[in-house]
Amino acid sequence: MTQSLRNAAGSLLVVGLEGTELTAMERAWLKLMRPAGIILFRRNIEDAKQTRALLAEATKFCTRPYTAFVDVEGGTVDRLRDALAPMAPVEAVAQASRTTGRSSLAREHGELIARAVKAFGFNSPLAPVLDLGLPASQKVLATRCAGPTAAEVIAYAREFLAGLAAQGVAGCGKHFPGLGGGTLDSHLKTPKIRRTWKRLWQEDVGPYRALCDELPMVMVSHAAYPLTKDKNRPASVSSFWVDEVLRRRISYRGLVLSDDLEMGGVANFMPMGDAAVEAVRVGSDLLLICHHPEPILNVYEALITEGERSAAFGRLLVARARESERKRAKTLRSGMPAALSKRQFEALRTRVLRFGEAVAQAAQKTEQTDR
Repeated sequence: MTQSLRNAAGSLLVVGLEGTELTAMERAWLKLMRPAGIILFRRNIEDAKQTRALLAEATKFCTRPYTAFVDVEGGTVDRLRDALAPMAPVEAVAQASRTTGRSSLAREHGELIARAVKAFGFNSPLAPVLDLGLPASQKVLATRCAGPTAAEVIAYAREFLAGLAAQGVAGCGKHFPGLGGGTLDSHLKTPKIRRTWKRLWQEDVGPYRALCDELPMVMVSHAAYPLTKDKNRPASVSSFWVDEVLRRRISYRGLVLSDDLEMGGVANFMPMGDAAVEAVRVGSDLLLICHHPEPILNVYEALITEGERSAAFGRLLVARARESERKRAKTLRSGMPAALSKRQFEALRTRVLRFGEAVAQAAQKTEQTDR
């Protein structure tokens, strides 16, 4: 039973690495836990060849089918900007799409991001952002949102997801149930979003309801919603938000990810190991731990320890691991995407730059018309 618990615990984790090459220590703990996949950041990425080599080696230790994640939304969150070219911001693309009447811009945004992540060996950009661009969160979310209304977010995200899907890349809607009303950065603190259940359901959760069958994955936030049933408990460890709302009321059947468990939004609420156990209990299929080896190992051991202490949790852990594997097989293309030739890579870089210029020009025309 202990070995099956160890296998299950590891296969629910998506982990970060320290640098541009695997260290001997990383090889050791990756071999021990056999995680579900890898997530990389700018610290890990020099160029496409190096990134693909790092992913190829690291994913040899992962359970199949593995995840290979990187955050590429466009604008402020774009881990490939230095190694390829800056992607246009979500806000600008959505705005240009609305003002020109060209929904194809949002689809092209998705297609270009899909091509970019594939060139570096990834199978998801962990996008689109489905948060509403409300005044409260402007300083925190900046240009990451498609608009202030659910309808605007849905219009952009639907086309963006179609662009990803056309390239065989899995999208991930985030950050459920919504960070639009938050004033704090959940990387550091737990945002307490004082929006009523009725408003959250109609507005913030609207994109998840509308796109339920089009979202391969959903990432759950570490924000709390004091005017709802679970009050000050972060959504990522809330049975109300994950099980009752996302799974039952919305009937979402895809992969559910917790946001990074190292983030202050949940780590300030409870110890990281406890948060991992609760995230599994409430319905997460994958747990992200993005930065340091110590918390990765602590979470791994916490899941095993709880499984040994509680037979019920042990059975749940094993069942969740099987379900996660089944969903990953349905959601993610197996194997690494084909590498681009130097000529193909430069052509992609040119397309990304030209797309950004076209979006910027559309924005300028809008400003001139509004004057």
